[in-house]
Amino acid sequence: MDIKKIVNFIFELNMLKRESHSGWKLAGVEHPDSVAEHVFRAAQIGYILAIMENVNPEKVVTMLLIHDNPEARIRDHHRVCARYISTKDAQVRALSEQCEGLGDYIKKKWANYYDEIEERATKEGIVAKDADWLEIAFQGKEYVDQGYKSAQNWIDNMEEALETESAKKILAEMKKTEFTDWWADLKKMTYKKLA
Repeated sequence: MDIKKIVNFIFELNMLKRESHSGWKLAGVEHPDSVAEHVFRAAQIGYILAIMENVNPEKVVTMLLIHDNPEARIRDHHRVCARYISTKDAQVRALSEQCEGLGDYIKKKWANYYDEIEERATKEGIVAKDADWLEIAFQGKEYVDQGYKSAQNWIDNMEEALETESAKKILAEMKKTEFTDWWADLKKMTYKKLA
């Protein structure tokens, strides 16, 4: 392992905090979530889905934590862009180069995990991809609830793509829930009326 390359890799990951999800701009969202924000929530969704689907949650989370790393170099490309250019080879090459200096074990393991999630080649890969898609659906729901009606397209597309029963159940409940409902019962008034 090359310590300087490890340090540079860690700095490079910061680009994911700066890279916004470009597709949401098509829906009119001025300040969409970042790729890093997406990865953070997708990883936690992945852990929950893995438990529900009885697969290895740590493997699923690791897949999700690294699956968008190439976007630090090649940026996020939305589906309209994908009509005209394929980024698959670029993503594989970027991930491979990003892992130079992290050691052969990490490079090989992460390449395998990347393939598993992109090809949905294993049960963990299927669960991880469902978590990735489910996070996008949740983000879409938040944008729909804020008035970006065309974000519904992302929810509809993700609903068609989901493969696990657990993800489908979560999505069905999400569709009936306002994104602010989580705090409704937590809000408590702390003042007292004057006599």
